[in-house]
Amino acid sequence: MPTDHTGVVLLVDVGNTNTVFGVVVAGELRHQLRLRTDYGRTADELAALVLPLFDRLGIVPLEVEAFWVSSVVPPLHPMMRILADEYFGAEAVFVEAGIKTGLSIRSDNPAEVGADRIVNAVAARDLYGVPTVAVDFGTATTFDVVDTRGDYIGGIIAPGIGISAEALFAQASKLYRVDLQEPKHLIGRNTAGAVQSGVYFGYLGLVDGILQRLKQQIEGLQTVVATGGMAPLIAAGSNHITEVNDMLTLQGLRLIYERNIDRGPHEPARRRTS
Repeated sequence: MPTDHTGVVLLVDVGNTNTVFGVVVAGELRHQLRLRTDYGRTADELAALVLPLFDRLGIVPLEVEAFWVSSVVPPLHPMMRILADEYFGAEAVFVEAGIKTGLSIRSDNPAEVGADRIVNAVAARDLYGVPTVAVDFGTATTFDVVDTRGDYIGGIIAPGIGISAEALFAQASKLYRVDLQEPKHLIGRNTAGAVQSGVYFGYLGLVDGILQRLKQQIEGLQTVVATGGMAPLIAAGSNHITEVNDMLTLQGLRLIYERNIDRGPHEPARRRTS
C-alpha cells in the first residue's frame, strides 16, 4: 500500500449521462462535482466549466498530482487526455488492461466488462465485504456480483429507469412525461398518477425481482449497495437494497489508484514534467 497520501488527486467517472469529478485530498475523498456528459464538448469548454468550481473549492489545478479516469465513453478519452495535460499538468490514466485492480474477474471475456462495473465491484467488496452486489442506476442499471471469495463473477444489465420511461412517452402519443418519484397511491386516479405508479412500481419490481433471484443463488448474500442518480428513489421502496452510496464509483477509483501508485518502474506518470 502507498505510504504518501498528502497530495491532491483528481478522479473522473465518465458515464453516458453524467461525468463526475471527485477530489481526493490527503487520501480522503472530499468533493464531487457532477456535469452532464456532452459528446460535442471540447476540452477547453469542459475546462471553462470545471476550473471555476475548483477555484470555489480552493483547489489549484496544477497542484493535482494524479488524474485517474473510469470511462464507458471511449470517444471522450482524447478530450480527457487534453484536459489533464493542458489544465492540470498531469497524465490521464484510465482503468483498463494493465491497471492493477486487485479484483479477479471470472467472466467469459474480462476485457468487455465496463470500467465502471469493475470500479463499483472493487468498492462494494472493499467497503462492505463479501458476498455483495453493486447496483448502479445510470443510463443502464447494472448489477455486479462479487462472490464469497471476493471474485467478480459477472452481472446483469437492464435498461435504466429513465430510458425505460422515455421509451413509453415516445411510443404512446397520448401519454405525457411525469416526474420520476414514488407515487402516493398504487392505483393512479388520473393518467399522470397511473403512469407514475407503473414506472416506479414496475421498475422497483424489476430491481427487487432480480435481487431476490440473486439471493437465491448466492449463499450468504446480505449486502446490496446502490449508487447512481436514482439509487435513493429505488432504495426507499426496495426490500433488498441495504446501502446507498452516491460516491461508490469514485471510492472504487480511489482504491484502484492507491493500488497502483507504488507500481515501480512501470508506474503510470502522475505529473507532466515538461
